[in-house]
Amino acid sequence: MQKRRALIFSGQGAQTVGMGADLLEHSRVVRHMFSQADDVLGFPLSQYCFEGPESKLTETAVCQPALYLHGLALLELTKEHIPNFRYEATAGLSLGEYTAHAAAGTFDFSTGLNLVFHRGRLMQEACNATHGGMLALVGATADQGREVAKESDLDASNFNAPGQVVLSGDLANIPKAIEIAKARGIRKAIPLKVAGAYHSRLMKTAQDGLRPYLDKASINNPPKPVMANVTGHAISDPAEIRQALSDQVCGSVLWENCIRSLIALGINEFVEFGPGGILCGMVKRIDPAVHTIAIGNYANWKENIHELGQ
Repeated sequence: MQKRRALIFSGQGAQTVGMGADLLEHSRVVRHMFSQADDVLGFPLSQYCFEGPESKLTETAVCQPALYLHGLALLELTKEHIPNFRYEATAGLSLGEYTAHAAAGTFDFSTGLNLVFHRGRLMQEACNATHGGMLALVGATADQGREVAKESDLDASNFNAPGQVVLSGDLANIPKAIEIAKARGIRKAIPLKVAGAYHSRLMKTAQDGLRPYLDKASINNPPKPVMANVTGHAISDPAEIRQALSDQVCGSVLWENCIRSLIALGINEFVEFGPGGILCGMVKRIDPAVHTIAIGNYANWKENIHELGQ
């Protein structure tokens, strides 16, 4: 069977202190990227990635550009050492959708870096202005997740994989949602440790604030398919991309649909660039038959260099 590869990129929550530090000595391009990120943003993002503190790296306005930078640094390391490295499509979870667009050529590195910085800043401001929370429903179907969300006045924020739905919204409504989930026989309802209600109506000020930056950004028709979180399939028109990235701030992340759309395009290998390997786990739950490779650091990369070159 011919290998057809998609790259997938991490979302917020995957960040870890030390990320990227082990890449610098192995790539001139990566060293330049970290230096460029510090210059573009006007604060020491590289230092926060390498040294923390964790409390700083966890801040939404820091971790979003940090994960974007780290994902693309792993990609550039790969391109530098494997000139024939190829991939047919990209996707990313929430924030990772921006990394996916940069990897596909929708916009350049600095354009995406600015977008994710402002996205993170605006989302942090929305979190500070509201009292939001999120709840993972383990063992719930998509329909059950939507029903619990509706009855508890929350929003269904993520459809990550079979049996994994996340709700988001006013923190005061989380206990009600837990009771409804229990009554419906859903296996677990787990409140998440997050700063606010991402991908819910409580992010509306962030969505409105981000739109002017999206409108001003230079966005191209990507030469490779990029999955849109809010539609679950590829979009390529620059106006539609702007709209999808805007809608994504408050809209549901249809990650399972994104992966199934990629598989329908013939993708049979997924390479995750980012810490933790969380997305590869989700992909395997969606379709155990596909091959996955998780690359979160130089050691992972070195272990898989032969396979990446195929």
